[in-house]
Amino acid sequence: MDEGSRLLEIEKKRDPNNLIPFFLDNYIDFFQLFFNEDAGQYAAWKDRLDQRLELMSLGPESSPFHLFTRSVLHFQWAAIQIKFGNNWDAGWDFRRSFLQSRDCARRFQEFSAAGMLSGAMQVVAGTIPDGYKWLSGLLGIRGSIGNGMQQLERFLAMNDEWAELYRDEATFYYLYLKFYIQNKPEEVFTYIHLRQLDIRSNHLYTYLYANLCINDHKSAQALQAMRQMNNGPGYLDMPVWDLEMGYASLNHLEPGAALYLERFLRRFKGRFYVRDALLKLSWYYYLKDEQPHADSCRLQILRRGGADADADRQALKEAKSGKWPNKLLLQARLLSDGGYFDEALQLLQGTSSSGFSTAEEKCEYAYRLGRIYDGLGRNDEAIEAYLTTVKTGQRLREYYAARAALQIGYIYEQRGDKMRAVSFFEKCLSLKDHDYKNSLDQRAKAGLARCKGE
Repeated sequence: MDEGSRLLEIEKKRDPNNLIPFFLDNYIDFFQLFFNEDAGQYAAWKDRLDQRLELMSLGPESSPFHLFTRSVLHFQWAAIQIKFGNNWDAGWDFRRSFLQSRDCARRFQEFSAAGMLSGAMQVVAGTIPDGYKWLSGLLGIRGSIGNGMQQLERFLAMNDEWAELYRDEATFYYLYLKFYIQNKPEEVFTYIHLRQLDIRSNHLYTYLYANLCINDHKSAQALQAMRQMNNGPGYLDMPVWDLEMGYASLNHLEPGAALYLERFLRRFKGRFYVRDALLKLSWYYYLKDEQPHADSCRLQILRRGGADADADRQALKEAKSGKWPNKLLLQARLLSDGGYFDEALQLLQGTSSSGFSTAEEKCEYAYRLGRIYDGLGRNDEAIEAYLTTVKTGQRLREYYAARAALQIGYIYEQRGDKMRAVSFFEKCLSLKDHDYKNSLDQRAKAGLARCKGE
C-alpha cells in the first residue's frame, strides 16, 4: 500500500489534472477498511467518498470513466459500510453503483470493464435472501444470476486493454460467485490451477484460494498456501491471516490453532467474526479439557464483536445457551469441515443415534454422517442420512435440516435430476427460524435459479 501511494503521489504532481490517481486512492482505503475494520480509520476517512465523487464528476461526461469511477466508489463503500454496521447506507451505495454501472455498460458498449461490475452485481442482486429483501424491494434492485455470470465470462475472455487492466479484479469476483452462487467449487480450483494464478505473491489471490479451500473442506491446502505465501515487507498487515490459519488448524485439531486465534483477537480492531473466533477458541480449550479457558472465551463472546454475520449470531446464541456441544460430534464436525473425512468417519465407527440423549444431538449425528458420506462421494448413503436429518430436525432451531435439504438438492442437481433438486431447494427455503437462515436461503435461491435456467 505504501508503494502504491508513493506512485500515485508522483502522478498527481506530474499531471494535476489526472483524476485517476484520486480514484485509485480509494482502492487503498478500501482494502484497509474492509479487511482490518479499524473504527478510528473509518471515522477519519468516511468523508473521502463524497470528496472523491465530487472530483470524479469533474471529468468529461463523454468518457465512460465518468460513470464507471463513481460506480466503483459506491460499490467499495457499500462493502465498507456493511463492515461498520451501516446497512442502510450500504444499501443506497449498492443501488447507486448498480444503476451507474448498468448505465455505463449501456452507453459505452466498447468499454468492456463496465460489464465486470454490473455483471457481478446482477448475480448478487439475483440471490438476495429474505432477510435482506428491504434492499431489493425498497431500492428497486433486480438481478439475474445467468446474465450476470455471462457478462463476467465474456469480460474475462476479452483481450482488450480494459480486460487486461481489470482481469485480477474480475477474476476475484467471478471465482467467488462461481463458488458460492453457482456451486461449482471444482471448476473454481481448476480455473486457479490452469491459469496459474499467483497465490504466493498476490495476497488477494492467496486470500481467495485459502478462504475458498477452508470453505470447501480443504484445510490442508489452505494451510500450505498461507505458509508458502510471500511475506516480504510492503504487504498490507492483515490480522485476518491469523483468523484463517486458526480456522484451518482447528479443523485438524492442531495445537497451533489457539495461537493463531488468540493473536487475531489481540490485533484485530473490527467486529466481524470476533465472536466466531472466540467460539472456535472456546471449542479448542473445551476439547483439550481446559474448561476455565473455554468458559472465559464464552464470557467474552457476550461482550465483544458484532452480530451481523450468521457465524457471529450463532456464536452468541451458543454462548447464551449455557450448553456445550457433544465432544464426539464436535470433533467429527471439525474433521469433516477440514476435509479429513476418513478420520471423521473412523471417529464415529461403532456409534448410533441411540447413543445420544437429546433430539438435537440425534439430529446432528445424522447430519454429520451425511456430510462425511457426501465428502467421500458416497452419495446414496449421504442422501439417506440427510433425509433422516430433515425428518428429525425440521422443527428444531438448529440449521441441520435446512442444510441437509440444501445438500440433497446439490446431489440431485449434479445428477441432472433438476425436478428433485428443485423440491429440496424449496424445502430448504420453507424451513423457518433456524440458524444461518439468510446464508442458506441465498444458496437455495441460487440453486433454484440454476435449475430453472434463470
